[in-house]
Amino acid sequence: MDIHVVKPGDTLYSIALSHGVPMSRLLEDNQLPDPSRLVVGQTIVIQYPERTYVVRSGDTLFSIAQANGLTVKTLLRNNPSLAGEDRIFPGQELVLAYRQEKQGTLTVNGYAYPHIDRALLQRTLPYLSGLLPFSYEATALGELTPLDDVALVDAAKQMGVVPIMNITNLTPDGMFSPELAHIILSDPAIQEKLAANVMEVIRARSYQGLDVDFESIYAEDAQSYVSFISRLRELSAPMGIPVLVAVAPKSYANQPGLLYEGMDYAGLGRAADLIFLMTYEWGYSYGPPMAISPIRSMRTVIEYALKEIPAEKLLLGIPNYGYDWQIPYSQSRKAVSISNQYAVSLAARYYAAIRFDESVQAPWFRYVDERGQEHEVWFEDARSIRAKLSLVPEYGLRGVGYWNLMRPFPQNWVILNALYHIREGL
Repeated sequence: MDIHVVKPGDTLYSIALSHGVPMSRLLEDNQLPDPSRLVVGQTIVIQYPERTYVVRSGDTLFSIAQANGLTVKTLLRNNPSLAGEDRIFPGQELVLAYRQEKQGTLTVNGYAYPHIDRALLQRTLPYLSGLLPFSYEATALGELTPLDDVALVDAAKQMGVVPIMNITNLTPDGMFSPELAHIILSDPAIQEKLAANVMEVIRARSYQGLDVDFESIYAEDAQSYVSFISRLRELSAPMGIPVLVAVAPKSYANQPGLLYEGMDYAGLGRAADLIFLMTYEWGYSYGPPMAISPIRSMRTVIEYALKEIPAEKLLLGIPNYGYDWQIPYSQSRKAVSISNQYAVSLAARYYAAIRFDESVQAPWFRYVDERGQEHEVWFEDARSIRAKLSLVPEYGLRGVGYWNLMRPFPQNWVILNALYHIREGL
């Protein structure tokens, strides 16, 4: 696998010719917003098939996989044009294997809202170990708000992906509430009621994992939170249900700030089966323009986490989005969250060259809109995703988790599949 960075004068045809691959391969793997309008600095992923198979009458994906010692999911991953579906036709060429050495095995989880586009979900599921519908919201009475999650859970199970129940301390206005967390964590009776309700949903929906994402916890509630996670694990273990906890990206133990003070890495690491490091949002909607997940910041978080938590319990957070800021920056103006594909479309529309900041391993560009307003955009591309994924084998982590799956990013899945085996189960 190669990553080609578009230069002035490049066309998709010239790139295909220079790498000795058909244009159809580039179109299938990259799913470019507009193949006729490449952007200087844009990335194109190049894959080299090693073994292929031409579909014959009567073939099914299952029969082809079985005859070639593969799984159906492997065929779906190797052939993005199938879009996660098993519909094939005689004469169709399928890739059985690529000329690429794998660098390790990863657990790959991803969050999705119930309203995710079903076709997008179907295309994405083959690349996942676990799917987390977002979210069941805990209440001050120990109850849970309902979630329309049946379709997501069913789709995950049909693809052999682990459905993971997610609970949060979000309020109806969409904010993480430290006060709500405090009410729950300071009252054992409410905790027991909440835990019982969680177990009931797990049984009713046939969930196979539990993810707890309480954020902005008061420092005084840190140990109560650890105890609550321990209690959930105690109740879920007999059902074979692992407990995951999402944690803010701390750099050191006594890091100040509401995001960090209630997160006892060591205690949570002992209490939970897996810990998800939310290593994103350094660049955020009300902050100044910068990379969403600078590689050096991610390293700092990983290196601190490894002092407190075993590497085999750690999942690294990967962002699947970018931001578009107006500049000069003002705290009063919220940056717009955009997809990585849309970022490239913006660069094409405004004839902006994409630059790459090596120090943070992230692409960015500036453009001026029709009103004369200047913008700065930071996002993810094939280079930045490859750099982030490489941290997992480098530090011996268990895998990654994506926030979130709501927007398409085809190059990400091609890079992931090219370089890593995807773990079945968590």
